[in-house]
Amino acid sequence: MSEIKTKSSRSKDYLWVFLFIIIFINGFEAGGYQASLYTIGQIYDLSITKMGIFASVELLATMLAPLLLGHVADRVDKIKFILVFLGIQTIFSSVVFIGNSELLFVIGIFFLGLTTSTLQFVSIAALTDAYPQTGAKKIGSMTSMYALGAFVAPLFVNFYLTRGISWKTLFISLAIASVLAFCGTMLSRNYCKEVSQKTESSESTQTQFILLGVLLLCVVMCIYVGYENGFAFFVDTLFTDTLKSSSGKFALSIFWAIMIPSRILVSYLSKYTKKMLLFSVIAIPVITVMISMMTNVSAVIALIIPLGLCCGAIYPCVLTTLLSFSGNKKATATAMITVSTGVGGVVFTALTGIMADSFGMRNAMICLAAFFILTILAVVILYRKYFKE
Repeated sequence: MSEIKTKSSRSKDYLWVFLFIIIFINGFEAGGYQASLYTIGQIYDLSITKMGIFASVELLATMLAPLLLGHVADRVDKIKFILVFLGIQTIFSSVVFIGNSELLFVIGIFFLGLTTSTLQFVSIAALTDAYPQTGAKKIGSMTSMYALGAFVAPLFVNFYLTRGISWKTLFISLAIASVLAFCGTMLSRNYCKEVSQKTESSESTQTQFILLGVLLLCVVMCIYVGYENGFAFFVDTLFTDTLKSSSGKFALSIFWAIMIPSRILVSYLSKYTKKMLLFSVIAIPVITVMISMMTNVSAVIALIIPLGLCCGAIYPCVLTTLLSFSGNKKATATAMITVSTGVGGVVFTALTGIMADSFGMRNAMICLAAFFILTILAVVILYRKYFKE
């Protein structure tokens, strides 16, 4: 009888669906803001440097959130934590939509960065806690939801901007989506969890927190996310100002769209995770340099396809590898990763704007790619110290 109950309750388990939706909303917000930045710069009469600083305001908040809340999230009910921050996200999405001043926009964007960052790392930790048997496989699909949201958003932004609808439409859409995610998570939080099938030996190794391994992965994510934001926030500017093309938002959508199959593929090829990670960190700077040298719009768009494939692989590869280093402190480890992504996002997004004003957008992209030397070094150290077969 109890077995029948368990099966019945599991059949009604939709928690993972709403955790996926939360990550989709985060990607939607990120891709939408990236696609809107050029328009926002025109609205507030911003230089490229100031546009980079505007983008960095949100990314600064994504860095602060896990610093302040990462350790707390390992000690409290993660689902309640998620519900609180979905509520805060709804409030500040509405503030940006309703407000008319530049100050209100900056405040709203800061708190959106705070909430999306928190929802990101807590949702990933909640997924691995709730699904100890299938969590590792779900991570690839979960991160693909972020890419899916970031792919849809630029198309959505382009759709309403070309029809003369307010640029603020993104933020009321975000508020509505957050309310729906809140309701769904609330209704599905009482479910039957998966039971871990760890052996005693595997449990002893998996409960160990390996600081150096986590820190090296933080280096990888710091540089990668710094690059991802620098590229994604300014690819529209590259097309508009340098290539004299209106295809920037389309290129941004392709960049995110191609990440979706890439991230799903990682979840099914988990035994090759480490090799895919090394290949990707080498390929990304090479492709970026090629893009920066191209003058043909079609050639640049064609190169964005392999770039998106390699970029898409990094996040799930890092998170899957992180499971073997984080032990029973998954929220703390994921928070450390999120802090590093925030640092990279803040520094490199602002730096890209500054370099573009000083040296031109093409050279700014080359400089951005050069930082991958540090990422390659971090992955090589991981290989030599931890990845030996």
